[in-house]
Amino acid sequence: MAKLTKKDIRDILSSRFEDDKCTKLEDLPKPSIFKDIDKATQRVVKAIKSGENIAIVGDYDVDGVISSVILSTFFDDIGVVYDLVIPNRFSDGYGLSLDIVKRLNADVIITVDNGISALEPAIYCKENNIDLIITDHHSIPLQVPDAYAIVNPKQEDCSFPNCEICGAQVAWYLVAHIKEKLAIKYNLSSFLDLLCIAIMADMMELKDMNRVMVKRGISALNRSKRPAFEAVKTFFNKKSLQSDEISFLIAPLINSSGRMEDAKFSYHFLKSKSLDDAMDKLEYIVGLNNDRKEEERLLFESSLKYAKEDENIIIAWGEEWHEGIVGIVASRLSKRFKKPAIVFSISGEKAKGSARGVGEVDILSLIEQQKEILLGFGGHKGAAGVALLKKNLPEFRDRMYSAAKTIEKSMLKASADVLGEIEPSAIDFELLEILEEFEPYGQKNPKPSFILRDIFVKVDRKIGKNQNHLKLILEDENTTLESVFFNYDKEARRGDKINILFTVSKNDYRGLVTPQLLIREII
Repeated sequence: MAKLTKKDIRDILSSRFEDDKCTKLEDLPKPSIFKDIDKATQRVVKAIKSGENIAIVGDYDVDGVISSVILSTFFDDIGVVYDLVIPNRFSDGYGLSLDIVKRLNADVIITVDNGISALEPAIYCKENNIDLIITDHHSIPLQVPDAYAIVNPKQEDCSFPNCEICGAQVAWYLVAHIKEKLAIKYNLSSFLDLLCIAIMADMMELKDMNRVMVKRGISALNRSKRPAFEAVKTFFNKKSLQSDEISFLIAPLINSSGRMEDAKFSYHFLKSKSLDDAMDKLEYIVGLNNDRKEEERLLFESSLKYAKEDENIIIAWGEEWHEGIVGIVASRLSKRFKKPAIVFSISGEKAKGSARGVGEVDILSLIEQQKEILLGFGGHKGAAGVALLKKNLPEFRDRMYSAAKTIEKSMLKASADVLGEIEPSAIDFELLEILEEFEPYGQKNPKPSFILRDIFVKVDRKIGKNQNHLKLILEDENTTLESVFFNYDKEARRGDKINILFTVSKNDYRGLVTPQLLIREII
């Protein structure tokens, strides 16, 4: 097999964006293209001008928290009074509920990043002369709420050209349209620092308009005067924040409060007015995130026994497993075993689960096939939520095992990210520059992986608090390469010759930048 040259790598990565119609912010689709956005905006403008009671209802994940921050900050800046509810995962459950509607004294309720399944609350709103405006991006169910207006790009009769955008982007578009109708000056790009986090955290496709917004957003993030981001840089001693920091540092931190206690902690952290205030809030959130990591470790270990070698899907459950952690555990299981996974937390007679797909597997479609025994479900192709009665778990498991038999092995592999074999000598600073040029990596633009064959292990060392990571110094006759295998599942010892599948990252040690291999698999 011919080895990849740097030109090959550049050409392959460039080809991913050949069909992009949006290559700069000026190319972004206009707000007016959204179905119902005119109707929604006119109602909000009327409420603002007549001093009616407005309420915002968000969600407890990163996208929902940031959606809430964007809309509420805009209202703050233009002097609009509002109520805000971010549902508590444990006491309120997901999204707009009847109980939340009844708690609010509102003439207009605006949902952000939720609401498309809120059938009963919509009926109550209509009966009680409350105008419900739903802004969401989740898949459209068979029955849609009878709301005053629904702004969701996934609606069949919506002309918006990019349906794979996150809830925060939909909320931002509503802000843009309200600003236009009010005929006021307002810097919409001031939210790009937040939007890039929401887009990446919600695993949206990083092509076309999403790619543009994330690239510009990362630049904005590093110029941002938002005290929350100043606090992150100070606390973690970061000179800059790049896409990896969003995925592995900022997003998990923002998510942790909703997973462990209440997402309002992250909402208030992002809206901090001073660095001291932000540092105080960040310290608390870091503590929650550390608790989350320990809970995740214990739950992951408990779930390993549910991985059956002869089944194409993992279905795991446990009594009182932490509801805020099951999604992360499902994600870890799917990555570890390269098959979709669903993990349930059982409380009383009900079980709530989080599902994660892998490769080209549509996990939501598989779940939907079992709808007659479910209490509810929703989400995306790659990630979904599901609820059912505890007594139906064994039947659900057996039905999912059967449905997953149709999954072909090729669907389990995200093959688009494996570019091919490479020479050790080609892994240098120039390659880092090429890879950096095509960032950010994520959905539909996966981080490139490469294969090295017959590379000699010069040094092997176990690292980490639990000695669960492997550091290897690899060598051929002309090149020495540092590599790390996080949560390794196969050992390599000094003197071995190994084949590896890996990605390349930048190791910046005291100003000296060198490539570092992140091993995905010893093959």
